[in-house]
Amino acid sequence: MSWITIVWSVNAGACLTLAAIYLVVWCRQRESWVHLLFSCSAIAAAAIAVIELAMLHTQTVERYEALVRWIHVPMWVLLLSFVAFVRLYLRAGRPWLAWSIYGLRTLVLIVNLILTPNINFRKITGIHHLGLWGGEMASLPVGVPNPWGILSLISLLLVVTFFVDATVTVWRRGDRRHALIIGGSMIFGAVVAFHVPLVIWGVIHVPFFLCFAYTGIVAAMGYELSSDMFHAAQLTRKLKESEDRLALAAESANFGVWEWNLNKDEVRVTPSRRELLGFAPSGAIGFENFISRVHVEDRDRVRRAIQNAIEQGKVYDAEFRVVLRDGSVRWMTTRGTVQVNGYEKPMRIVGVSIDVTARKQAELEAQEQRDELEQLRQQRTASLEREVSERTRLEREVIDICAREQRRIAYDLHDGVGQQLVGIALYAKLLEEQLRAERFGEADKAGTIVKLANDAARQARLTARTLEGADGVGDLKAALQSLATSVSRNCSVKASVTADGSSLPISPPVAAQLYRIAQEAVHNAVEHGAAREVEINLAFNGNNLLLTIRDKGKGFHSNANGNGMGLRIMRYRAQCIGGSCDVQSSSEGTVVSCRVPLEAQLPVFGVL
Repeated sequence: MSWITIVWSVNAGACLTLAAIYLVVWCRQRESWVHLLFSCSAIAAAAIAVIELAMLHTQTVERYEALVRWIHVPMWVLLLSFVAFVRLYLRAGRPWLAWSIYGLRTLVLIVNLILTPNINFRKITGIHHLGLWGGEMASLPVGVPNPWGILSLISLLLVVTFFVDATVTVWRRGDRRHALIIGGSMIFGAVVAFHVPLVIWGVIHVPFFLCFAYTGIVAAMGYELSSDMFHAAQLTRKLKESEDRLALAAESANFGVWEWNLNKDEVRVTPSRRELLGFAPSGAIGFENFISRVHVEDRDRVRRAIQNAIEQGKVYDAEFRVVLRDGSVRWMTTRGTVQVNGYEKPMRIVGVSIDVTARKQAELEAQEQRDELEQLRQQRTASLEREVSERTRLEREVIDICAREQRRIAYDLHDGVGQQLVGIALYAKLLEEQLRAERFGEADKAGTIVKLANDAARQARLTARTLEGADGVGDLKAALQSLATSVSRNCSVKASVTADGSSLPISPPVAAQLYRIAQEAVHNAVEHGAAREVEINLAFNGNNLLLTIRDKGKGFHSNANGNGMGLRIMRYRAQCIGGSCDVQSSSEGTVVSCRVPLEAQLPVFGVL
């Protein structure tokens, strides 16, 4: 066997070996298209080596024409694989150049198959035998070049331009290793390929050796891919160690890490979570298997949350229950993010999950305690409301009883004591008239009795009217003026009333209570304070109604009368209508101030 056969056969065998290796790699990793492209390139380079070896030993023109014709098929596969490999692996090269090469090389292949004998020669006229080292002979074509061969030369120029542009891009990016090894080898191989048109045109007389240039490129590509596979293996080992540490940390911190590959529909979780959910220690977990562990009432909500995260690119965040193998229920909170590829297509969801059963149980217990406290509060509030309502009812009854008793006393004074005093006065008047003629001194005494009886009758009527109260008081201002007039006439005390804003309506209950307060204050001023003058003022101050009774008397001491029955009644009456009553006394007189908010004018207690 000649050394030419050995060299070209070894070349082809090496390419086929590399192609087989990376074809197996691609079968195990279908998403890695660069391995398939490399295998196609290596197979095409091997085919070119075999055809070139046949061309070197060809003795007939017809066979040489056929070999030149069919060598364009692996050349088409090789160049297209090289360009696609650069685009995918190096992510470089201008797209328009790549598509131009695809189109032009396809056109070259079609024209080559149409023309006879091929696109390189119009006709091969003979075979020239060239002597090589060691006495070996190589066959070279002698013929007329085909003008259509310019298409092959243009495509080769485009290939060189594409490789140079991609290499410069990778170099500027900072990846000088790939630029030198892959880019440099491709540029060198494309430049070496220019010997083919020179041989066809008869410029040089050397055998075709495209397979060595392209095998060098394939070797450079294989070297870089094997280096990447070695680094990938190291990264896999480091990743496994990192996963083991992460699993240990997750188990210590009571949280789990999970990943859902959307393309493979495979869910990966840390070993502690696999054991917790009842899955086997190894093996793939489908999403439906994983979701089957979720409580049936929470599955639809979890599905919607995941679907929204995938469709809208949101963060997946959910809290749900899982059912364990023993039937117990655990609460999980999980959070994950959607990862997309270069085309913005969702590829996987990665996240963490935490067992929050203890927190949920604490929340449920706290909620139960809050519910119990709320129930106790409502019960206590209802009890207090009943007590307040009962107290209010009793107070109303007390006030009603007092009012009825005052009216009864008033009627007794008016109809009983008053009438008796009037009768005494009449009898005393008759006695005075009888004594006037004979006993003048006794007649004067009888007249004094008449005067005293009439004064007592008037005082009884005044007291009766006072005790009768303010039921049906009507207009408060008019009632106060009537009170002042009565006091001025019957008690010889100067009484006056000033009121503003009388157009503002005052509810009957408020009017009745204010009248009684004023009545009590005036009575105290006349009876206990020996007042010479009493001023009653009714005014509106902002959102308050202000009643003031000011007298010019001797006042009283707080330790004596400050907490008397009359003062307590006035304060209580003010509270009944939502107001307050303040009494200030000095040697110059007493001031009673009653302040009632306008919004408090509600008919709560009725007319007393």
